[in-house]
Amino acid sequence: PHYKWPKASKNTVHLGKVLAQTDFEIPAPKQAQTVTAKVIGVVENQAPTKALNADLPVVNGLVEPNKDICQIALVERHRGTGAVTNAFVSGFGYQGTMAIASTVAHDSHHMIVVGTDRVMMAAAANRLGAIGGGVTVWKDGHEIGVVELPIAGLMSDRPAAEVAAAAQTILQAMQACGCSLNNAFMQHSLLALVVIPELRISDLGLVDVTKFAITDLIEAAEQK
Repeated sequence: PHYKWPKASKNTVHLGKVLAQTDFEIPAPKQAQTVTAKVIGVVENQAPTKALNADLPVVNGLVEPNKDICQIALVERHRGTGAVTNAFVSGFGYQGTMAIASTVAHDSHHMIVVGTDRVMMAAAANRLGAIGGGVTVWKDGHEIGVVELPIAGLMSDRPAAEVAAAAQTILQAMQACGCSLNNAFMQHSLLALVVIPELRISDLGLVDVTKFAITDLIEAAEQK
């Protein structure tokens, strides 16, 4: 028989506010033209990441990703604080205007958003807030894949075949956005697992796991 889930198991995505593109902005130091930033380097088929550095441009006072580098954000979703930690990640191969958001994010299971566009990142995050959690992929202003996981933002109460079909849309959507990694969603879901080296994201900031310490995102800036 189907299990009757208690009310407390649902509606667990508490964003505290409607997120906007400004919540995903990364301000540069004053007068900076370029910055050297830490980047989480995804390694295909492996749980560990690489702690990379990259020179990134500053446009209108904001640090912008380029080439294979995307933005990554951790959205606090348990206490409704509205807090967003922003950083950079590389290795997924995403192209165009896109974002992917998930409330499956070991071990704290906050929300992880990765994208090339801050408007899309906000749209993806708000979508998960509206449906109570899961995974969603957005491209060119539209949702192209979704798995609803209303039980704690981690599980579904729908039949297994239905969930499997929805999960397939996520894999196809990630590929449509340029990602060719094997098992790419697993890489996404581990980006906040702050016990595995080398560099991770958390609700307290960017974590250098080799030192078990919070570390600055911006290492240096070139002034105008």
